[in-house]
Amino acid sequence: MRRAALIYNPVSGQHSARRRSAIENVLAVFREAGVAVEALQTQSAGDATVHAREAAGKGFDTVIACGGDGTVHEVVQSLVGTEVALGVIPLGTANALAANLGLTGGPVKVARRLLQAAPQRISVGRIAYRSLNGEPGTRYFVVAAGIGADALVMSRMDARLKRRLGYVLYLIECFRTWATFSYPLFEAALPANGNGGSRVVDVSELLAVRVRSFGGVLGSLAPGASLTNGNLQLLAFKTRSRLHYLTFLLAAIAGRHTFNGAVELIETPRIECRSNNGYDEPLLVEADGELLGSLPVQLEIVPHSLNVLMPPDARP
Repeated sequence: MRRAALIYNPVSGQHSARRRSAIENVLAVFREAGVAVEALQTQSAGDATVHAREAAGKGFDTVIACGGDGTVHEVVQSLVGTEVALGVIPLGTANALAANLGLTGGPVKVARRLLQAAPQRISVGRIAYRSLNGEPGTRYFVVAAGIGADALVMSRMDARLKRRLGYVLYLIECFRTWATFSYPLFEAALPANGNGGSRVVDVSELLAVRVRSFGGVLGSLAPGASLTNGNLQLLAFKTRSRLHYLTFLLAAIAGRHTFNGAVELIETPRIECRSNNGYDEPLLVEADGELLGSLPVQLEIVPHSLNVLMPPDARP
């Protein structure tokens, strides 16, 4: 790392007053190490994507996302397919990517670990969807993408309450969605394998996971998921039963979840999802915790497409 752009969200997570001091301390760590670093503040949604694209165009070799998974998600959109490395300093409500890279602790500690890190190429997910205004859209994701109940949870997250309550608000909205959502079924079409074994399954929730662990109460949700896996690990909920959902999630929290007829674990490089005939309400779609739009959706892997700074002891 010789020349870095540090992109930060001044209101990500909680305690934004402390964040300003943390940013200054992080900048001091990099500058003392001889890194030419420039701080770029976001003002509104999409700013981090613009800043990252401009930094890549100006010859920065590293872009550091300083915030939560939402800030990382925006930065990733401009770095996929380039040689510019992504660094992460967790300062948000959700920091799943940072946790999977072993970048935990205070921002100064993480900054020092990034100085010892080396870029490693990883595969990312790509999701094509229909935006809320009906236009087609495409995004890359590094944590997870979901269709159904989890996207509804993200749509209900109030930004001001999120800054005040943090992870607690997420748990509240999860419970509210579980108690009130009807879990309508939609079609998930899996590609043919070498033996011509294509199939279509009816599901009420599909979660494509890229990280080994979500942290928090969920921990490891999809065995086999990792940033280095060349396939998507899919959790397919083939049920509308609230009891089945509750049973699985309680088992996942305890680290004892299994897969059966109600919840299937599927490994595949791509999948297509579409609404069932007769259901007119839009089924929402999210990626890395950001609400995107609705069905129809295509999910696939983009192999070896992103450089990520990883400490020597990272287990992605």
